[in-house]
Amino acid sequence: MSIAEVPAERRIGAAALARLLGSPPPAGPAYLALADGLRRCVLDGTLPLSTRLPSERELALALAVSRTTTAAAMERLREQGFVRTRRGSGSVTTLPDGPRPPSGAVLLGGTDTGATDQTADLTMAAPPAPRALHGAALRALDRLPRHLAGTGYAHLGLPELRALLAERYTRRGTPTSPDEILVTTGAQQAIALLTATLLGPGDRAVVEHPAYPHAISAVRATGARPVPVPVGPHGVDLDLLESTMRQAGPRLVHLTPDHHNPTGSSLDDAGRARVRALATRYRTVVVGDETLTDLTLDGPALTSFSGASPGRHVVALGSASKSFWGGLRVGWVRADRDLVTRLAQERVHHDMSTGVLDQLVTCELLLAADDVLAERRAQVRHQRDVLLAAVARHLPSWRVDRPDGGLSAWADLGAPVSSALAAIAPHHGVRIVPGPVFGVDGSFENRLRLPFSQPPDVLERGVVALAEAWRALGVPGSAANAEPTDLRGAMV
Repeated sequence: MSIAEVPAERRIGAAALARLLGSPPPAGPAYLALADGLRRCVLDGTLPLSTRLPSERELALALAVSRTTTAAAMERLREQGFVRTRRGSGSVTTLPDGPRPPSGAVLLGGTDTGATDQTADLTMAAPPAPRALHGAALRALDRLPRHLAGTGYAHLGLPELRALLAERYTRRGTPTSPDEILVTTGAQQAIALLTATLLGPGDRAVVEHPAYPHAISAVRATGARPVPVPVGPHGVDLDLLESTMRQAGPRLVHLTPDHHNPTGSSLDDAGRARVRALATRYRTVVVGDETLTDLTLDGPALTSFSGASPGRHVVALGSASKSFWGGLRVGWVRADRDLVTRLAQERVHHDMSTGVLDQLVTCELLLAADDVLAERRAQVRHQRDVLLAAVARHLPSWRVDRPDGGLSAWADLGAPVSSALAAIAPHHGVRIVPGPVFGVDGSFENRLRLPFSQPPDVLERGVVALAEAWRALGVPGSAANAEPTDLRGAMV
């Protein structure tokens, strides 16, 4: 099915669209400013594809402009391929026809021959192991003999790890018992089990936009269809999420409420409560991906996504990968007992259980989590500040919001050249993932994820290489003598 044939997934009202567009530039034809604003919202993902727009008359009233202005803007967008209009069914956002970069999978350098051993790899938001891991592994080895008499298969996870995780959720405000925990082989398996259990061909699943690429892949692997809802400075757009749940009838919603990957934004307490209420009202399983929860860098720790009474439709998943180390391959799901049982039954089709030693190491790290995570946060906070300062010096035309946590920042390049930049970047000494990889249908060509999980010297070298690639593209505003952005504000 081509994009032009895709039906509308949701509607956006005239008042909401007016708020999204903001104030138009003071100079130039009004219809061009309106068309450019709408096109920018589509490319940026804040106005998702397959969204039905208000009528030209409604939009004119909301913007206090003439209908001639909105009609001319819509005609320009139709000519450019960003809107399709059918008589009797209104105008719907789309993208121009033509080849697009791949989406739904992270590109990790591939076979590009421009890369060398000195190439800075900024493709993954994943930290190295903490200093405490070696000691935790030694203590885990001491505990291993008591497990050797068994088969080594713990289908739901080791009882001691499930108990520790249940206690952890309870301390955060979500009363949990061990039988509400399933240990998985990483968070990615947790997502795959949830999609395989709850989705089938033709079903719809809401994903954030931008989204964690492997969540998109997991949805598509079941034959289901990902429906994007945009993420803003304060987390997912809750009004659009509600209208999408009401109109599209999804079977599953996947959200990252804490330090969203890649934008770094988080839902506040009121937003979390509203999401839980929506899950109950529409009887839709809403998954809160809490893999980055432990990495709050500024401000107080975030409250539990699941709340005090999560109910059967609210699910949380977590992982040792970002808090401790990806090499452990330990993740988990916190869910209603019945769903845990269903997930465990699905799990046997993939593997029998998570490695015993990895689970024991994770137990040891959880017991020492306060000290381990304090060191981790200090390290990541310093790396974030190094990255943002380097971008301010070498790429002053880019806009980058300062994230309060997580492992990445989301850069606005100011031009739809993300894929082109990613293509030439290895020749200048850096690997990056283009923005559209984090989208469903080719959005985010003007965006780039900047992970800050690498050591400071690698981050500095990577930004310098990005600046060289940026200048090689010849994008307006990429000159080395551009004015630096004010570090005192939200952008660096």
